[in-house]
Amino acid sequence: MAALIWGTAFVAQSVSADLVPPFTFNTVRSAVAIVPAGIMLAVFTAVQKRRGTYERPSGGMRSLIIGGIFCGTVLCVASSFQQTGLGETDAGKASFITALYIVLVPLLGLLFKRRTGITTAISVAIAVVGMYLLCIGEDFSVQGSDMYVLVCALCFAVHILVIDYFAPKTDGIALSLVQFIVCAIESGILAVFFERPSLDSIIASLGSILYVGIFSSGVAYTLQILAQKGSDPTVVSLLLSLESVFGALAGAIILHEVMSGREYLGCVLMLCAVMLAQIPTSVWKKLFAKKAK
Repeated sequence: MAALIWGTAFVAQSVSADLVPPFTFNTVRSAVAIVPAGIMLAVFTAVQKRRGTYERPSGGMRSLIIGGIFCGTVLCVASSFQQTGLGETDAGKASFITALYIVLVPLLGLLFKRRTGITTAISVAIAVVGMYLLCIGEDFSVQGSDMYVLVCALCFAVHILVIDYFAPKTDGIALSLVQFIVCAIESGILAVFFERPSLDSIIASLGSILYVGIFSSGVAYTLQILAQKGSDPTVVSLLLSLESVFGALAGAIILHEVMSGREYLGCVLMLCAVMLAQIPTSVWKKLFAKKAK
């Protein structure tokens, strides 16, 4: 669901990048996201308490605050670089470079002694090829502005690993809410010092900002945190990378854009990669054991 929302929100971000400076955009976007996250927290907590299933997180308020600050700060940096890159880089190329976090997550995971299985590693390689076919044309070239998006990909990889650490210790929706508050405050400070926010430009792109703020941030990032509890971060990154596929399919269905055979092949490869990563290691062991006999 998170990947589906992010895939359809990419166009809205690209449109806003031409009208609203990145820090201002992220300030308003994160401020808007606080509302749906707050509503979800209140509703879920009330329902759980009424059913008697509410359990206090093991990490307590300290883990929530520290985790929220870390997640919000990394999200602020990642979103700022992404929004800056979208203003100067082709959207297809930007989505491909951003999704390279699927390679960076297992590499950074080695620093925390988290090894990736051979099946997942193969899945990552297949997904990268699929994303290249889906997002990049034959006239691909690397420009200086692409470095913004590459740094963004690195930050999103760190974001996934930070969530992987704090999510099991906190309430996922509360963690999401705190990260939006932190991101809004930090982005607002940067906007005041480095930009000249214009109310007219914000109003002009209000539809895009509301969509991105409510769904891409408020809903999708909260779903990401909830989904990462007890999940392998590399497999999570593979699932999230499907935003490229959903973005392309949304363009074909909603905007009636024509996809080439190359793009369809890219979609198929990415879907195969995700499905391959979902096959438990025990299945392969049993399969090879039978062949050995």
